[in-house]
Amino acid sequence: MERFHPYTFYISDEELPRQFTWPFCYEPHPLCVKAAKAVRQHLNSVPRLAAEAAKGKMFGVLVVRRKSDGAVGFIAAYSGFLDRRNDLPWFVPPVFDLLAQDGFFKQGEEEISAINDEISRLESAEEYARLKTALKTATEDAASARAEAKTRMAAAKARRDELRRTTLTPESEEALLNESRHQKAEYRRLKQRLQAQIDIAQSRIDDYEQHIKQLCADRKTRSAALQHRLFDNYVVTNARGERQDLNKVFQAAGIAVPPSGAGECAAPKLLQYAYDNGLHPLAMAEFWIGQSPRGEVRRDGYYYPSCRGKCAPILTFMMQGLDVEHDPVAQEAAREHKPTIIYDDRYMTVIDKPAGMLSVPGKLAAMSAVEWVERELHLPHPPYAAHRLDMDTSGLLVIAKDVATLRALQSQFRSGTVIKHYYAMLDGTVHKHSGRITLRLSPDYHDRPRQKVDQQGGREAVTDFTVISHIFGMTFVIFRPLTGRTHQLRVHSASPLGLGVPIAGDRLYGRGRSRLYLHAINLQLDHPATGKRMNFFAPPPF
Repeated sequence: MERFHPYTFYISDEELPRQFTWPFCYEPHPLCVKAAKAVRQHLNSVPRLAAEAAKGKMFGVLVVRRKSDGAVGFIAAYSGFLDRRNDLPWFVPPVFDLLAQDGFFKQGEEEISAINDEISRLESAEEYARLKTALKTATEDAASARAEAKTRMAAAKARRDELRRTTLTPESEEALLNESRHQKAEYRRLKQRLQAQIDIAQSRIDDYEQHIKQLCADRKTRSAALQHRLFDNYVVTNARGERQDLNKVFQAAGIAVPPSGAGECAAPKLLQYAYDNGLHPLAMAEFWIGQSPRGEVRRDGYYYPSCRGKCAPILTFMMQGLDVEHDPVAQEAAREHKPTIIYDDRYMTVIDKPAGMLSVPGKLAAMSAVEWVERELHLPHPPYAAHRLDMDTSGLLVIAKDVATLRALQSQFRSGTVIKHYYAMLDGTVHKHSGRITLRLSPDYHDRPRQKVDQQGGREAVTDFTVISHIFGMTFVIFRPLTGRTHQLRVHSASPLGLGVPIAGDRLYGRGRSRLYLHAINLQLDHPATGKRMNFFAPPPF
């Protein structure tokens, strides 16, 4: 089946993308949107695939121009596997087919699976259970024997003490001392015998578990070697015709070992197929179909940036030679921003930070809020941000002018005496009037700065909310975060386990717009020097 899908309508040069998509922050090109609709139509034409996709899957499309005749069309891909296959017709194939029946990866996986089975067999074997029972019995019997011996010794001592209250001959006193010495020596010998029995039982378990540990070490070594060999075979190309395996690609990015699953996302598959088949990339987009994974925030039909952990090093290499858009996040941060000073004294400054401005200096070459305050107020040394606002979030930010003030303010934030309110416009309808959201959060290590819901290993995050109004399908709310986790309000809003409605303009958890519609509207704290309660307000710009 043909994998290049030409558009069936006329496309003028003006309608074509001017530059290739910056994949980590973008608005999908109209031709990508049309291609995404075609992907959904194709899936719906095959009920089995539609059912599989409905469980949740990331797809991607790449608008291309065929070099042989100039025809414009698109190719499509899915991340990982669909219907347990990585080679479905109509979609592009994987960069490397790790499912090949006669391939080294399949054989290596079978060998590792055999080790896993052996470990499971040993851990559940009757002999292992018997050894653990023997150790438990020896330990309990030893404790009981020691307790009985101590009871007898205590009774004997009480008897000797009673005899000593009478008149004793020197010979009788010596006899009592000898009895005490003998009982103590016997107790030491008893403890040694009992400990020897425990040690024997423990050594048998140690020998058994050492075998399991050796198998685990063998599994780890084999797995690492298999992954390294696998990534040696994932050879990707860029627009200059240069080729590199993923081990070298990630090493060039300062990452020693590629993460598991690297190269299996839709974007690398699309670019590799284009380069291998005489197709010039014009624009790309990735989108989610189906249910959201538990913990992550993915919404059916929404477009998402490529992940940073697995895809950024690969795409950075593969896009070399293409005329790529500039990073819009970097451009927005570099734009001249003008905060409004809400309050200022010798101890601190409170500003209304505009959206798109960094709170503190970061990787981007752009002026941050604290640097702006230093410049604007002609301070003799750099000030300190007492807390943070996301670059995309606007509103009240407190900046300390000295270390003592910083510590006093941070102490208030840690103790929870600072009250913060955020005004937000949500991209949909929230039917509850008010409530509390409690979802534990942890970083998505393969897609920073995204966060995910992690009720087992995450940090507690608590948010109170009140709905203000509903207008044209949008919901306006006031958030009061009771904790200060990264992206707390954004995840609590977008997650199906929270409100299930993303903040408008949220390019990470919802749909991008001109800005993120989240604003720190109110802040209440005690003055770090006078202790006076202070209440600051910054009207929302939307």
